[in-house]
Amino acid sequence: MNTFINTIRYFFTITAELTVLFMGISTIVALILMYIPQEKIKNWMSGKGVWGNFIGAFIGALTPFCACSTIPLALGFLEAGITIGPIMSFIISSPLLNPIILTMLVALMGWRASIIYFVVVFVGAVIFGIFLEKAGASELVKNVRIVGEVPADNAEIPPAFLSKLKVSFIKAWGDFRVVLIYLLIGVGIGAVIYGYLPQDLVLRFAGTNNPFAIPIAALIGIPLYIRAETAIPIGVALMQKGMSVGAVIALIIGGAGMAIPEMSMLASIFKTKLVAAIVSVIFITAVAGGYIFNMIL
Repeated sequence: MNTFINTIRYFFTITAELTVLFMGISTIVALILMYIPQEKIKNWMSGKGVWGNFIGAFIGALTPFCACSTIPLALGFLEAGITIGPIMSFIISSPLLNPIILTMLVALMGWRASIIYFVVVFVGAVIFGIFLEKAGASELVKNVRIVGEVPADNAEIPPAFLSKLKVSFIKAWGDFRVVLIYLLIGVGIGAVIYGYLPQDLVLRFAGTNNPFAIPIAALIGIPLYIRAETAIPIGVALMQKGMSVGAVIALIIGGAGMAIPEMSMLASIFKTKLVAAIVSVIFITAVAGGYIFNMIL
């Protein structure tokens, strides 16, 4: 009975924390984006050299978009004449770095873990964006047009601050309703793991003493497809049971970075070689990030 009570308490505590964080951060980000015209974003990403990749990764980190918005926005960047490198940096960072993910990491794993996660993924997005451009990724773009949900342009933004705030809150609520089921699933699984999964079992297969735990976790995460909102509560519960923090991070990056809907949409605008390269980039980032986390933490 004590185990059951602790499991229920864990579920409701984590759900309440993540709900408040999600709504608050989503509202703030939506409000900020209303003051940044998309034309400015495109101009910044058109910068030469590493600067364009840096801005691409930063915009990906700032925008909490799902695949239905990320891919059409990436296509818009292509049509605006932005080089492929910054677009690749944007596509890599967008599902892995956004204020919601980082805030959840701060709440559940601490500031240090969140900062390390951000640096690892951000640097990886910039480096691999440069590498993919040098490797000829621009030749692997299909000449197609995607019809999808694109973020609202400035013509739809109300002029008054309070009106902007209201629209931002409504958008945050709409985004929260979309991810709520994933969040509840993740917290529910995490609560069961927290309450009932034997600790010695986790230590045996995914503890710090198993050198292969990190690549295995990354491989499991990629085909598994779990949103970050789902993966983080599960990962934290596994970590509390003895799973190495590196394996948890590899699982989060592998699962959140390779969303099946996103990959299918990417395949409609990029050739198979480039999609495979993006999958490889996510895997390498997951494994490298996992080992870096274990070394530092």
